[in-house]
Amino acid sequence: MKKISFLVLFGFVFLSFDLTAQCEIKNKVQADGSMVYFFEPKAFYTTQSKSLKINIVTDKEHYFIALQPTPFPDKKEGKKIKDDLIMHLANNKTYKLTHYDTQYRQNDSVMQVLYLMEDKDIIDFSTYEAVTAEINMQGTEFIRDYNFKLHKGAIMKQLQCFLKKED
Repeated sequence: MKKISFLVLFGFVFLSFDLTAQCEIKNKVQADGSMVYFFEPKAFYTTQSKSLKINIVTDKEHYFIALQPTPFPDKKEGKKIKDDLIMHLANNKTYKLTHYDTQYRQNDSVMQVLYLMEDKDIIDFSTYEAVTAEINMQGTEFIRDYNFKLHKGAIMKQLQCFLKKED
């Protein structure tokens, strides 16, 4: 009986740690003095030659999906990325996210493309897992549809954390 109690207690502690770790919101001050809040990006797609990471970024007024492709083009080519992102969620609906900005960070070792979520879609993104993304990042190897296998619930969980903090 003690062994079962210990396992239940251990599982509860591990699960609690996992849930709080998922809500580790980070922040940074932008060049213009504004504050943005974000999570560490999660890998949605990985092969030996390329990867695509994704996370939520917010200024507490707007929510963005940030994509970090690897490899990525140099700034001159990367700044030409202007196409919108099409996302398919588990509710079988399609969402168009407007291209907002292409940024190079950490001494140009990371490229991040921000897509603006419409306010009316935030509840759906916080309720349903991501299934597919239609991406057209010209100048990169990311010009096709991606069926997510890894961290399908990352967008949903990150938005839930942000929305819970705002209540």
